[in-house]
Parts: sequence; C-alpha cells; structure tokens
Amino acid sequence: MSSALPDPQVLAAEMLEFGRRLSATLTGLGGVAKARPGCSAKQRVWGEDKVTLYRYEPLSRPAGVTPVLICYALVNRPDMMDLQTDRSLIRGFLDAGLDVYLIDWGYPDGADRFNDLDDYINGYLHRCVQYLLDTHQIAGVNLLGVCQGGTFSLCYAALHPERVKNLITMVTPVDFKTPENLLSKWVQGVDLNLLVQGGNVSGDCLNSIYLSLMPFRLTQQKYVDLVQGGADQRQLENFMRMERWIFDSPDQAAEALRQFIQWFYQENRLVNGTLTLGAQHVDLKRIIHPVLNIFASKDHLVPPSASVPLARLVGTADYTALAVEVGHIGMYVSARAQREVPAKIAAWLRDRE
Repeated sequence: MSSALPDPQVLAAEMLEFGRRLSATLTGLGGVAKARPGCSAKQRVWGEDKVTLYRYEPLSRPAGVTPVLICYALVNRPDMMDLQTDRSLIRGFLDAGLDVYLIDWGYPDGADRFNDLDDYINGYLHRCVQYLLDTHQIAGVNLLGVCQGGTFSLCYAALHPERVKNLITMVTPVDFKTPENLLSKWVQGVDLNLLVQGGNVSGDCLNSIYLSLMPFRLTQQKYVDLVQGGADQRQLENFMRMERWIFDSPDQAAEALRQFIQWFYQENRLVNGTLTLGAQHVDLKRIIHPVLNIFASKDHLVPPSASVPLARLVGTADYTALAVEVGHIGMYVSARAQREVPAKIAAWLRDRE
C-alpha cells in the first residue's frame, strides 16, 4: 500500500467539491438558509457595467468627516468586510462615525473578457472616486485598499495623488517575490496564455489554488472541527456564512488576471519601478499623502515581508505601519481585528482631518 501523500491541488479540488455539496446540504436545514454574509444596511449610489458603488447607512456620523472609499479585491466578494454583526469591520467603521463607501466589482462575464487593469484602476475606480469628490465637494478621498484592492489603490494614488487625502492599505501585497510568498512561488511557472485562452478564469479554479497552499488546514480540518465540535445553530450559521463567501467566487476577467499575474507576481513591476498603466508610469514616490499600512503577522497569502517594503517605496514622511497578530482571513473576522482595526483606522484618520 502506498504511503505517498495526496497531491495538494487534487486534494483541494476534491475538498472544494465536498464543501460545495456540504454547503448545499446544510442550506436545506431550518434557519441555516438565512446564514448569508452581510449585515449592514447600504444603498446603491452609482454603477457602471458590472460595478456598483454602495454607501452604508450611518450608525453615528459626525458632520464634516471625509468619506472612506473601500477598494476590495477582484478575486473574492467584499462580503468578508461585513460578514455578521459581531464580525464586521464595516460595522466597526460605522460605529466609529466614519462615512463608508464600498466598490462591488460584481460578476464578470464574457463581455468583460478583455477588461484590463487600466479599465479597473483608471476607469471604474477613478469614476468611483470622482463620484465622491463631486458628491461631497472635496478635493480628495480617504482610500482604503484591501488585499489586491490595496495594490490597485497604491497604483491609483501614485497616478492621481491629488485625488487622495489619506491612503490605507490592508493585507496588501507590494513586493510579490519574497521568500515566504507561497502563492508567488506557485504562479511563477504558470503559462498565462494557456490559462486565459478559453476566456475568463473561473472562481473555482482560483479557489482550488488558494486551498492547495495549505490543503489540510483549509480543507479537511475545518470540516472535522465542525463535526467534532457539536456545533449549535448559531455556530452552524457562522460556519455557513464563511462557506458561502468561499464558494461565491467571481470569475476573473481574462486580460486583467493575465496582466496582474504577469506584471506583479512574475515580473514584480511595482517594486522594480517598471509598471505602467494607460501609458503612465506608476511611481510610488508620488504618494506623498499620509499612509497607514496594516498587515497580518500570521498571513500565509500576503506574508508581512510582502507588505512592509512599502515604507521605503512611498514618498511620504507620514507613514505608519500596523501589525495585527492574525492571519489573512482573521484580519476581517477575528475578535482581535474587530477590537483593534476599526478603532486604529478611525483614530489615525481623525488625527489627519
């Protein structure tokens, strides 16, 4: 009998399918069908193509506060920022009196196959920023970029520094080739033309890649813990919200994904200073406004070594780094993050109003 361990990618694909079936089964149980991500009321204020800009209804909003625009990643749904009432960074921001907007990139389809990074950053993101500038009659927004959305925000702030008042990056990769970056190691040899030759890349494909980085912890172990833990209704609903978020993965516009993997992961253009978007050179030294860089000390997707180099790359003297002792997902949903992150962001912004 062979003692060889299963291939991580095969295991991840199998557990992805198992998780999807389990999710469908649990959804049929009483009450669990209501366990959907998202708890804070919001209104659609702008939209174009698949992209929607939301404004969250205030819980406590002091007059004259510069709004915060959250730019989330393309590769996952932004529901993780507002998973449930006791695990919601957005609710924490609202409790702190911030005026919060969020970009929902939607679900790309075949019509978006040729959307590139310039379309997303100098197009959709730029027009969302313009909406806030016009609506609030201000010169610059507080831009909060999360994960891949943080990389987008860095590019935008470097290209349009006059439109950004303060910049916050959260679990944001900057140096894409540090030794601890498992995802970077995985994609170095990927044939990108082959990857996108059929059009958009499915969310399931990307999910399998993420799960294969830590296959036993991210696949088998969580289901074992669920069964052995004797979960009650509330715990089961909490588990299901997370599962729904994991499996609700948008397809990726082929050209934008190809560019992101090649330019950032394979060629590390942001750190090397060779990135251009829309024929404009992206120079991080043009970021001269205040920067708050928040990273997770236990992150396996965006290790601290991928984020901390930002300090030497930006042109501002007002730079603050904040390490939070959590993992990548823990930055959104852990009790520690709920206690620390919204309060730190709100205080940092108040000091710069």
